Amino acid sequence: MLEKSLDRWCPAVGADGSAAPIVFQYLNVKGRRALTYPSTPSSIAPVPHSETLPVPKPPANLEYLQSTSADRHYPSRRELDDLIRDLQLTKSAAELLTSRLSEWNLLRDDCKITAYRRRHLDYSVYFDVIHDLCYCKDVNGLFDADGIEHDPSQWRLFIDSSTKSLKRVLLHKGNKYPSIPLAYSIQMKEDNENVKQLLLKINYAEFNWQLCGDFKMLGFLLGLQGGYTKYSCFLCLWNSRADGEHYKKIQWLPRKELMPGKYNVIKEPLVCREKVLLPPLHIKLGLVKQFVKALDFEGEAFQEIRAMFPKLSDDKLKGGIFVGPQITTILKSRTLENKMTETERKTWQAFRDVVNGFLGNNKDPNYEEIVNTLSTSYQKMGCRMSLELHFLCSHLDFFQENLGDFSVEHGERFHQDIQLMERLYQGRWDSAMMGDYMWFLIREDISGHKRKARSTVHF
Repeated sequence: MLEKSLDRWCPAVGADGSAAPIVFQYLNVKGRRALTYPSTPSSIAPVPHSETLPVPKPPANLEYLQSTSADRHYPSRRELDDLIRDLQLTKSAAELLTSRLSEWNLLRDDCKITAYRRRHLDYSVYFDVIHDLCYCKDVNGLFDADGIEHDPSQWRLFIDSSTKSLKRVLLHKGNKYPSIPLAYSIQMKEDNENVKQLLLKINYAEFNWQLCGDFKMLGFLLGLQGGYTKYSCFLCLWNSRADGEHYKKIQWLPRKELMPGKYNVIKEPLVCREKVLLPPLHIKLGLVKQFVKALDFEGEAFQEIRAMFPKLSDDKLKGGIFVGPQITTILKSRTLENKMTETERKTWQAFRDVVNGFLGNNKDPNYEEIVNTLSTSYQKMGCRMSLELHFLCSHLDFFQENLGDFSVEHGERFHQDIQLMERLYQGRWDSAMMGDYMWFLIREDISGHKRKARSTVHF
C-alpha cells in the first residue's frame, strides 16, 4: 500500500529521458479527477536526481558549521565606563560588575576593577568645601578638564533651591552641553546674604554671566523686598495694587535705579539688572495660576482639571498651583477645552498661542499681536493682572530673542539629575560628590547603541 502511494508522487520519465508533467491524483468523495502540474518558467516541475544532480548529503559534524552571527565583542575601558554611567552605578556596584565580567573573560586588558574608586579625582580637585558650602574654586580649570572652551557669553548662571539644597548651576544656551554645578549646599537657606556669599565664592564678578531663576530669586539678586509688595517690578514703578489701571495703563514710570529704601528696594543689588533673564517657565506658571483662579469652581472645566490631578489638594487646585509637567498635560487635553465656556476657551487658546509662539523655541512674527490678544482675553475673563502678565504687556522688548534657549527648564532638569548623587552619597555634600557628578556627564565612546540612555546631553 505504501509502495503504491509513493509511486503516485514519483516523476514520470519520457522516452527521451526528460521529465513528463506530473499528474497528481487524489480521491474525492464526489468523484475522481486529475491535476496536471504546469510546465511554466515560474513553476518548474521536479526532476529526478542524476550524476549531475546528486542527492545532497548532510555534514558529518555540525560543530564546524560557520556561524552567521557577529563576532564576540569585548568591551574596552571607555565602553565599560559609559555603560556604568548609563546604569547609574555606585562605585562599589561598578567594581562588582567589572569583577564579574573580568572573571568571565569578557573584558579587554585595559579594564581595571579598582579604577572606579578614584573616578571622582579628576574633577573633585576643582571644588572646595567651606562650612556648609561646596563650591567650584577654579571655573576655567573645570571647563578645561571637560575639554571645552569657557565663553561666559554662551553660559548663564541658574540659581535655585529645592526642599533639600541651594544650587548654582551653569546652563548652556541652546542646551548643547549638560549643566555644570558651581555651588551646592544642603544647609544654606534662600536669602539675600547667602546668595551674596555664593556669588563671591564662584567669582561672579570675573565672569559676569547672565542670570536666571524664579522671580523670588531675581528679587534677592536685585535687592527687592519679598512677598506681595506694591512695587515688585525691577524695570518700572508698576503698582501691583492699582487693579483699576492694570489693563488700561501699559507704560509705567521706569525705574532709573535700584536705590535701597525706595520703592520696595531693601538691599544693594548684587548684579546688574541688564544681566537678568526673565524665566519663561515661571511666566507660564503665573499665567495658568491666574486663569485657573478665574474659573468657575463649580463649572465643568474646573472639575475636569480636578479629575486630571486627583492627588492635588483642593487648595492647590483653586490656587492654580501647578508644576511644568502638569501644565504640559493640561495644554494637551482637548477634553478640557471642550468643557470650557466660550470666554474660557478663547482665553485658553490665547494662552496656548503665547506658549507656542513666544515663550518657546519658535517666535511667531506676529508675537506682539498674540500677546495683546492674551491681555484682552484675560481682561474679559476677569483674570487679575499678575507680575508675569505685566512683563508680557509692558516689557516685551526685555525678553530674549529665542526664549527656548534661555528657559530655566534646563535648570529644573538639573534638580532631577543631582537627585542621583544625593541618593548615592546620602546627604554628603563634599567635593567627591561634585566630582562624581561631573564624571557621570562624560561620554568617552561616541559609537551609537540600539537603546539610548535617559540623558543624551554629554561632554
